[in-house]
Amino acid sequence: MLPLLIKYAEDHGLKPEAGFTSKEVRWAIVCDDRAKFLDVIELGDSEQRRNRGQRFEKCPELSFSDLKSGGETKCHFLIETAEVVALYGDKAGEEKPRAKHAYFVDLLRQAAGAMPELGMAADCLDDSPSLAAIAQRLAAHKANPTDKVTLRLGACYPVESKAWHDWWRAFRNQLSPPGATKGTAASTSDMRCLATGHVVAPLAVSPKISGLSDVGGLGMGDALASYKQDSFCSYGLEQAANAAVSEEAAYACRDALNHLIRETGQRLAGAKVVHWFKEKVDPEDDPLSFLQASAEREERDAQQRASKLLESIRTGKKANLAGNYYYALTLSGASGRVMVRDWMEGQFEELAANIAAWFDDLAIVRRDGAALAPPPKFLAVLGATVRELDDLSPPFTAKMWRVAVSCLPIPEQALVQALSRAKLDFLADESPNHARMGLLKAYHIRKGDKHMKPYLNEDHPDPAYHCGRLMAVLADLQYKAQGDVGAGVIQRYYAAASSTPALVLGRLVRLSQYHLGKLGGGFAHVYQVQYVAPIWSRIKDGLPSSLTPQRQSLFALGYYHQMAQMATDRARKPDNTGNAKEITNG
Repeated sequence: MLPLLIKYAEDHGLKPEAGFTSKEVRWAIVCDDRAKFLDVIELGDSEQRRNRGQRFEKCPELSFSDLKSGGETKCHFLIETAEVVALYGDKAGEEKPRAKHAYFVDLLRQAAGAMPELGMAADCLDDSPSLAAIAQRLAAHKANPTDKVTLRLGACYPVESKAWHDWWRAFRNQLSPPGATKGTAASTSDMRCLATGHVVAPLAVSPKISGLSDVGGLGMGDALASYKQDSFCSYGLEQAANAAVSEEAAYACRDALNHLIRETGQRLAGAKVVHWFKEKVDPEDDPLSFLQASAEREERDAQQRASKLLESIRTGKKANLAGNYYYALTLSGASGRVMVRDWMEGQFEELAANIAAWFDDLAIVRRDGAALAPPPKFLAVLGATVRELDDLSPPFTAKMWRVAVSCLPIPEQALVQALSRAKLDFLADESPNHARMGLLKAYHIRKGDKHMKPYLNEDHPDPAYHCGRLMAVLADLQYKAQGDVGAGVIQRYYAAASSTPALVLGRLVRLSQYHLGKLGGGFAHVYQVQYVAPIWSRIKDGLPSSLTPQRQSLFALGYYHQMAQMATDRARKPDNTGNAKEITNG
């Protein structure tokens, strides 16, 4: 994984270097060429609901250990929070923010030898009236004290200049402990780098990975390799020397992961998935993007696009993709550490085939029976197993992602949870969830059930499936005969019938004779001949005494398929002779 991340950084021209990183900045303090304050402006796209600001690609960075070294209160250079730069916010008058502000101003003065205009900027930020005016404008924009702020002098942003780079490299080296190379452990001899295989001085502390704060990570970033506690250390090694990586390799991996999280990261409940390819792939040919289709039009096209892509590869229209490879990481954060939940790699053609199979296996008839339901996005499938998306665990999310990408069997856990939610749908007389029913169907298909179809299959060999069909017919029959009676057949008997059919269905069939008699005429004939009798013939003497969860899901699918079929049949209105005729808009 690590060599592939380093290659990704090289291929995308990231040019990683310790002490530098990309940052997003929300506000800019605008001054004229003489560093006289003019205004505060918002960066980025202010029309976005959550504007993250403008990204600057090569910004100065101090590591956590740099900030804590020497016992002095420090802060970052050129980019810091509004509280630090402008003493803005309720806590700005406290000792720590003022100490950080003083350090920020001092850094500008030190850098003035390399970039003279920074000295004038320091004078502006050291002037009380100017600070008050800046804070007033930040308040007018309703800025948050923790928002990132930088400077703009005239038409230029100092952070985009290269003039301060050499000064910054020299400044960072001054922070190193005596006798140590910057960033490496002073007490550790050279070791073999896990990423490159070269003998190197191992980095003492891993750089932080950003972008995982919404999946358990910290706002300040998380370490890919962290060894704070003694119980995690071996052979007397300290900190990141337990997973020896050179400074160059560590920062290449950091920049690659940050770029991947930013460009391809998809949040899936408590985890985030990133992926890339060995050779460049056009966005419209990315099979993993099909899983995340968000708009209804994209969802409807996802299955078709996956099938067409696979056909193009196999027919040679896109032969260049056949030899390509994909790589995918599932990540989350925990206590300041990056948790690698899963790692996948494989051939591009295999990936395209697996994504197409995922959609095929999930395909299910719509509730009204008119057509297939739109292919669900991956998050909808996960949501079909729980009440709220917050109830999903990162390990389960990672497992289901691997199931989709690698064409693996649906886990028993997913079946049981989806079945439980489907029962609640039926008992509450709510419209069954398409993704939930599709997931139950996919479970059986991937278990080798060749008889399971998106629509009703009257020839399915398992009596449990036909027991569910019979339950749907009996419920519909009661409604036709008696109308809405509150707690009907489903509310009163579905749970028992789906687990012990032999104890319940016989009694319900006897009760149905009363309902058939009440209907009379053609309606009774249709129900008896078209539905009840054929289904009983499929069950015969095989009425199950009890059903496992796996067969209960067959019961649920039979119930759902039969309801959809009857909805279709209602498009053909029976007359009082029992013959069917088309319903017309006229």
